[in-house]
Amino acid sequence: MRPGSALVLFSGGQDSTTCLAWALRHFAHVETIGFDYGQRHHIELAARQTVLSALRERFPEWAARLGEDHMLDLAVLGRISDTALTSATEIQMTAAGLPNTFVPGRNLLFFNLAAAVGYRRGLHTLVGGMCETDFSGYPDCRDDTLKALQVAVSLGMGQRFTFETPLMWLDKAETWQMAQDLGGQALVDLVLEESHTCYHGVRGERHAWGYGCGSCPACALRKAGYERWTASAGS
Repeated sequence: MRPGSALVLFSGGQDSTTCLAWALRHFAHVETIGFDYGQRHHIELAARQTVLSALRERFPEWAARLGEDHMLDLAVLGRISDTALTSATEIQMTAAGLPNTFVPGRNLLFFNLAAAVGYRRGLHTLVGGMCETDFSGYPDCRDDTLKALQVAVSLGMGQRFTFETPLMWLDKAETWQMAQDLGGQALVDLVLEESHTCYHGVRGERHAWGYGCGSCPACALRKAGYERWTASAGS
């Protein structure tokens, strides 16, 4: 058990659900924060509440540690963005070499606002599911970016904050394994059934790896990771 309390940037997706379980394993008190920025896959906001309820119900040892959930309205981010995550635009690569699902400044803003909430509530460890092993190349998911931001936020707040990114150096197969290690098959099943990752907000068909369109970048990463994980487990 680590000292202090944690605030988890929680979207309701596979990665943030796994990070929430990680935080509940390591901290005596954990709160969550989510952001409504007009995302195209708005269904993830409903998934957040479903996952939180399921965690409380299925993991009573964690329920006592899981505190308040905070939701911030960041509609302005959607209004100033012109991306495939904030409008009904075809997902494709841009001239900058990034997919047009990249929302400029999103994670920078998320961590700054999470720190403001954490400052008020005495939560000085911020936990995010960012990763630069299996990822879409977003520059605000990189370890260097977040380390620099941690320094800037701590200086600007006059209070030391620690940014924890448990998935930073894991691929998606290893993320599935982390869920298994943290909560056994019960947590894996929760991620499969309740979390939402698909950029298109599709939850009609249940695939082996969970719900989603199966073709967007988020689904492709989740599917590939699940297939590598199950293949390695069976070998």
